[in-house]
Amino acid sequence: MTQEPRTAPSDATLTASGIARLANVGRAAVSNWRRRYADFPVPVGGTPTSPSFDAREVESWLRRHGRLHEAGAEQWAWRHIESYQPAARISDALSIAGAYLLIRSDRPEAAADSLPTPRKLLTHLRAIDSDLADLVDDVLPKQWTPQLTTLLSAVDQLSQEGEPEAAFEYLHSQYVASAHSLSGLAGTPDGVADVLLNLAGAGASTFDFTSGTGSILRMAADRALLDAAVTRCYAQEINPQYALITLLRLWFVHLRAKRSGHAAHPPVVHIGDSLLADAMPDLRADVVVANFPFGIHDWGHDRLAYDPRWTYGLPPRTEPELAWVQHALAHLSPTGTAVVLMPPAAALRPAGRRVRAELVRHGALQAVIALPAGLMPPTGIGLHIWVLRLPDLGQPQAGALLVVDTTTAPTTGAIADVAGTAWRAYLSDHYAEEPGVHRAVPAIEVLDDQVDLTPQRYLPRSNELATNPAEIIARISDFGRLLEQVRLSLPAVQEIDAAALGLAPQADIADLIRSGSMSIQRAVSRSRSTHTLDSGLVLTGADVLAGDPATGTAARAPGDSAGPEVQAGDILVPVIGRKISARVATPEQVGSELGTGVQLLRVDSSRFDPWFVAGVISRTDNLRLAGRSSSTGSGALRIDIKRLAIPVLPVDRQQAYGRAFRQLVEFRTRLDRAAETGAALAREIGDSLTVGALGPPS
Repeated sequence: MTQEPRTAPSDATLTASGIARLANVGRAAVSNWRRRYADFPVPVGGTPTSPSFDAREVESWLRRHGRLHEAGAEQWAWRHIESYQPAARISDALSIAGAYLLIRSDRPEAAADSLPTPRKLLTHLRAIDSDLADLVDDVLPKQWTPQLTTLLSAVDQLSQEGEPEAAFEYLHSQYVASAHSLSGLAGTPDGVADVLLNLAGAGASTFDFTSGTGSILRMAADRALLDAAVTRCYAQEINPQYALITLLRLWFVHLRAKRSGHAAHPPVVHIGDSLLADAMPDLRADVVVANFPFGIHDWGHDRLAYDPRWTYGLPPRTEPELAWVQHALAHLSPTGTAVVLMPPAAALRPAGRRVRAELVRHGALQAVIALPAGLMPPTGIGLHIWVLRLPDLGQPQAGALLVVDTTTAPTTGAIADVAGTAWRAYLSDHYAEEPGVHRAVPAIEVLDDQVDLTPQRYLPRSNELATNPAEIIARISDFGRLLEQVRLSLPAVQEIDAAALGLAPQADIADLIRSGSMSIQRAVSRSRSTHTLDSGLVLTGADVLAGDPATGTAARAPGDSAGPEVQAGDILVPVIGRKISARVATPEQVGSELGTGVQLLRVDSSRFDPWFVAGVISRTDNLRLAGRSSSTGSGALRIDIKRLAIPVLPVDRQQAYGRAFRQLVEFRTRLDRAAETGAALAREIGDSLTVGALGPPS
């Protein structure tokens, strides 16, 4: 059920962008409303090019015209933060919302109180923690602005519908996913944090020296509390805005620990450059975790040449990651574990081989785990995890380095299982390697001229085949039958003297739409909510191109308006593509909901055959007419089928052409399936020949 948005105070203002978010439209639509509607609110401030409007007047106008996008309290609160001005201080707005929610969490009895003044808010925070109050004081105004009053009103409603901590975590997740968080520098995805902490284990103290917004530390604190224990969290972060968000998130968990009766120490967060200005040089933590920035060459190489942290050698200027690694070891307790994310290049760059060799030789580096690509957006490469422990320097010879390849694991849960199982077995007395997945590599094998720590280098493929040789031989015969089906699925055609279709009169689709003979429908823009879904599957552009009878693979989130329902005979066209691929809805797709990546062309079946229309608009040359540049950056075009025309033929002739066009689509689908099947079959035959399971005839 959607919640009724609260009305903003009359002195609050909105920019054009804020209005667009309330109505779930683009800024161009807002400009269009100002020109077309005489009753649209007049600006109350700003500039001619960037005016501001009275929030209550705008909301009333949107509601009268049926354009107010109804949203849940979560989405409403986030929109107020996202539209905060100036945009550079959105992080501060989030922190102020978090501070307000924190005192609501600490004093539940105050939930019915009116909005406290900034001074009273600071007084409450100082009673919780003076360091936290000092950080919040830096971003808090002397008195609430209309913008902040509206924002905190929405946040207050959100907190009354659920726990204040859950409210702040939702707002944080939206912030990290937005463009305001400097991408991957702010938060570590939960799946990656889970893998790191599974390897690191638990301890009385946990330290993250590049905490971002505290994603790893908060998960560590939360996991410890679920296990009826506590861990004291320490953090250092160079970005003051991120540091404050980290501290707020950790304090929510700390308050939960206190309410559960645990004698927990409060979290400690410092602001500053961990390498150049280590705020806790004497800290020795049981668990050290970090997702530090990569490739920063101005990390202080010249100023830190004689730093005592470089136990394993001075990191070269171009190897900042090896400086971070030694910083982690310098803060590790004798029995602790450090787990850090690393770029794969750090495992093999020539400049860092001496430091890598010392880490392996002394046993400080104990495991290197290769992760699948794409786990850390926007980075598309497959990162590595290095697991480190303090060595016994009295024994310079290391035993073995554990290498693990999780790149084929389908989910982060499976990655955590593979890596965790291998690490625990490695620490036990009963380790057994799994070919192709993990292996304990003798140090002498690693310590060559390259000291390449890439896991796949030391993991030869398993000799076990995924497919039985007898099955492969049987599938060769099946593949022959599939190729015959592909050949027979081509439509029967013949050369004709009169080019009936080419010479037929043309009718513009735009004119046919205006006459009511055709209509185009699209779904409204959808939110990016990742919460529980409340509807059936939604048809996407990928489903249309797949050529199978599936209904859809996406789903509608709470608060999203339902898209148009697909009917029999509807023509489905992906909105973005490198070609026009029109398909008539399959029986299985009828009744499903139209997604945002698809446009639907509905025709009068008494005048037009759907397959004929789909076939003629899919003509290759039509892309030149209907394609417009899109913002995807992939070279694909946005398809506007209203720019096209179709031949005018009697319905019976349309149906004859339509049957041929339909057969062509079936042919292409079978051809694609044959190509995929043939490629897989060739790979399996090659693997079987290599391992000796199959051989050429005598």
